[in-house]
Amino acid sequence: MQPLSDSSNPLITAFPAELASDAEAVLAVMPEPRHQPHASFSVVVEGQQVLIPGRLYNDEPPTEAVTSLSSRQRQLLHCLYSRHCDGVVRQRHLEQVAGSTDPWVVPFVVQLVGEYVLEILVVIRDELRDLATPGTCGHLAYGQFIVDNPAFFARTQRRVVSYWSCYYRGNYASFRGYPGCTLLDLLRSAASDRAGHPWPNLAPAGTRVDGYC
Repeated sequence: MQPLSDSSNPLITAFPAELASDAEAVLAVMPEPRHQPHASFSVVVEGQQVLIPGRLYNDEPPTEAVTSLSSRQRQLLHCLYSRHCDGVVRQRHLEQVAGSTDPWVVPFVVQLVGEYVLEILVVIRDELRDLATPGTCGHLAYGQFIVDNPAFFARTQRRVVSYWSCYYRGNYASFRGYPGCTLLDLLRSAASDRAGHPWPNLAPAGTRVDGYC
């Protein structure tokens, strides 16, 4: 198991400062990493900058160690393992938190929108359908996150288009039918309402209908 560390640890700085003690408890049950986390990305969560690992190389902790954690600590653990180097592990842990509207969960979900595993996109799409309804907790949480992190979301949009073009044109000849397009539509809708103006659509021009994918 990993020793407790200070707030500079990349697995602690992935969350707002008020969650540091919970993050330390999670770190204490995680096996030592085979490699150090890398390709971290920075986003703003509730006015605080956090640094989230691009990939995590820790094996999963034993079940009894996970059950010893509080509900909040298990949530943080699932967030961290949604950054795991194994896509199956990422999906398994994402499924535990994708329905949460807690603001520190949101960037982990949005990051996965911009990745390449189709099954993960489908999980997120199914969990975020409520984003189409203004005033819901998810609509507000995701809209605020995008407003606070416009460059991050612009990069996410470009990645969704790029992965569709590279890997999924055979299954989805039109970007409009691709699950990632549906997700971007939902996220832009939430951001538009939060910002008070239409959010920029970076989908391929030929796939847009009335401003949407």
